[in-house]
Amino acid sequence: MTAVRIAVIGCGSIAKHRHLIEYDLEPNVEIVAVCDIVEGRAREAAEKYGATAYAEYETLLKQEKIDAVSVCLPNYLHAPVSIAALEAGCHVLCEKPMATSREEAQQMIDAANKNGKKLMIAHNQRFVPSHQKARELIEKGELGKIYSFRTAFGHGGPEGWSVDGKDSWFFQKDKAFIGAMGDLGVHKADLMRYLLGEEFTEVAGFVESSAKENSNVDDNAVCILKSASGVVGTLAASWAYSSKEDNSTVIYGEKATLRLEDDPNFSLIAQYTNGEVVKYELGGIQTNDSGGQTTSQVIHHFVTSITENTNPPIDGEDGKKSLEVILNALESAETKRICG
Repeated sequence: MTAVRIAVIGCGSIAKHRHLIEYDLEPNVEIVAVCDIVEGRAREAAEKYGATAYAEYETLLKQEKIDAVSVCLPNYLHAPVSIAALEAGCHVLCEKPMATSREEAQQMIDAANKNGKKLMIAHNQRFVPSHQKARELIEKGELGKIYSFRTAFGHGGPEGWSVDGKDSWFFQKDKAFIGAMGDLGVHKADLMRYLLGEEFTEVAGFVESSAKENSNVDDNAVCILKSASGVVGTLAASWAYSSKEDNSTVIYGEKATLRLEDDPNFSLIAQYTNGEVVKYELGGIQTNDSGGQTTSQVIHHFVTSITENTNPPIDGEDGKKSLEVILNALESAETKRICG
């Protein structure tokens, strides 16, 4: 089988600690080119993976014969660079959030459809073993009717992981568009859509910028979500959980409660109303603190969708729906109204 020729655009932390590592682990992938406006980062990645370094993505797309690209850039560049790559005939794996508006997201989807190319959004939470097992239990009816949930994703902030530290684009609204809600909250919006198998029709958001100096984006948010069937729950996203990362979810049902990534020893605990408790050791969720996220399966699923010509598990339409939850939360916070 001919190798899938890959280019990675943006050589910051997410590319260095996930995309490049995982592409390198794929037996049917060749990393052909890398790109970053900080030329030293591109050269370093190029030397490590035997690729050609570029400072401008336009030049890369014009000169290299590639099958697919990873877009690992600041949020405001996700849509324009993804669209340019799709127009150049490349499949695209784009980091989250996929865009800064509904309009941009739709333009990405339209470009993928027009050019007959795959568009996948890198929502890795769906591939966490405890999350996949929880979805299986929910689909089997183990919980009966689902009433409510709470889900949270918080850590000390991107300055501890971003290549630029406290000077990172994450804190600059013109480049990031949104802060903790785009970095972490959109992951949990996507996860809950995946677990419940339905959409959120009403969203109320409470958003603050209080934890980070020299920042003009949100760093703490709590959202109240209501699904089409009436499931209600809370979603919290924070860059102010300074002692320990929290990446947990609890789902409350008629017959059982599921606790996901909420216990240090068991990644999933099912507590049934009849008194039975089932504890699953499925391997803990990977975190930046524990050495990075090098086996997220995102890249594997993207490459497989190309080689087997299947629809990516999180395509542009899926990515847009998860983005819309966050956009509705921000609109709610601004207007003091429930949005949906």
